Amino acid sequence: MGSKWTPTTVGSFCPFVYGKGLPKITRNNQGSITVFGSNGPVGVHDQPLVDEPGIVIGRKGTVGAVHFASDPFWPIDTTFYVVSESERDLKYTFYLLSSIGLENMNADSAVPGLNRAAAHACQILVPEYDEQRAIAHILGTLDDKIELNRRINKTLEAMARAIFKSWFVDFDPVRAKTEGRDPGLPDEIAVLFPDSFEESELGEIPKGWKVLSLTEVVSVIGGGTPKTIVNEYWGGDIPWFSVVDAPSETDMFVIDTEKHITQLGVERSSTRVLRKGTTIISARGTVGKCAFVGRPMAMNQSCYGIQGKSGIDDYFIYFMTRRQVADLQRSGHGSVFNTITRDTFKTIRIACPPTNLTTSYEEMVYPFMESALAYIYENVTLVSLRDTLLPKLISGELRIPDAEKFIEEGGI
Repeated sequence: MGSKWTPTTVGSFCPFVYGKGLPKITRNNQGSITVFGSNGPVGVHDQPLVDEPGIVIGRKGTVGAVHFASDPFWPIDTTFYVVSESERDLKYTFYLLSSIGLENMNADSAVPGLNRAAAHACQILVPEYDEQRAIAHILGTLDDKIELNRRINKTLEAMARAIFKSWFVDFDPVRAKTEGRDPGLPDEIAVLFPDSFEESELGEIPKGWKVLSLTEVVSVIGGGTPKTIVNEYWGGDIPWFSVVDAPSETDMFVIDTEKHITQLGVERSSTRVLRKGTTIISARGTVGKCAFVGRPMAMNQSCYGIQGKSGIDDYFIYFMTRRQVADLQRSGHGSVFNTITRDTFKTIRIACPPTNLTTSYEEMVYPFMESALAYIYENVTLVSLRDTLLPKLISGELRIPDAEKFIEEGGI
């Protein structure tokens, strides 16, 4: 039999406590305690306000956003917080508060704000403690796997960046060979690096490498926007990239976008479908946001697609473009909005290695970068499953028949 579910209110079940102000100037940035604002972590400090894990709820600014603090933390005065209590599972409480629409309870039209009394008055239905734990375990297992995949991806991407920097920026294998040291690479790769340097307009570069403009290395592809008034152009199955879809600075892949267009929208506009493996860089306004296309997609006219010429492979082009962002930004034009043009690419000069070396780089990083892409797709499935289960479990529509047995048999 399932446990008994009891009608109650948020205020009775998990009362909100006000956070406390902590101005930036008074924070110890060498500390390890996370400082939370209404939109999540905003810094660190050397001592917590709350000496245990808890839940942070956005009170001002990002109203109703719910964050889980797994360690002692400091919630500032734009937040509420909730801590654990006997017979109330903290992680279950987090999922409950994430599901009841606190983000829609804005009590102040001028400065968004969550009224505590209104939030406390929300009617809820909660199960007994064992079923709370079981629900939290099911949802938490999915979230843990999602987060593990994200951490693995950051590691895989960091490895690819580190190898790129070592080979093509710091020239570590060449330096090792010039000094008579083992470059630490398989023989078939080590032999591709020269054992000396030569002077160039960029300074010292590996012997035999060429100084080229970016336009000699890459093809630059423009985007476009279908007419917004034609419904037949929008809502299709082709992702349409704009700068809002750019991944964070520590991520690279993009597999979906906020807006989608139809094949007719592609045919009736200047955009085109970019193949998987294309690098996209934002070129107007917010210049220099980069993304690696994980599935075919189109893009708007504020971006460029970048593909390698003469057999230069995709991952080399992506990491090379990321390295050149600062130079592209400095060379941009525009008195109001910074813009990079096709001519901007001509002004950037790079030391370009032979294609057999870029191919070796591609062969080395391709397997684990494709694994990273697979983890992203897996996370899409996991997020969809979690978001489907969450309201059903929290509402009691989907029950765990014997939560106590579920716990005893190792579910938790």
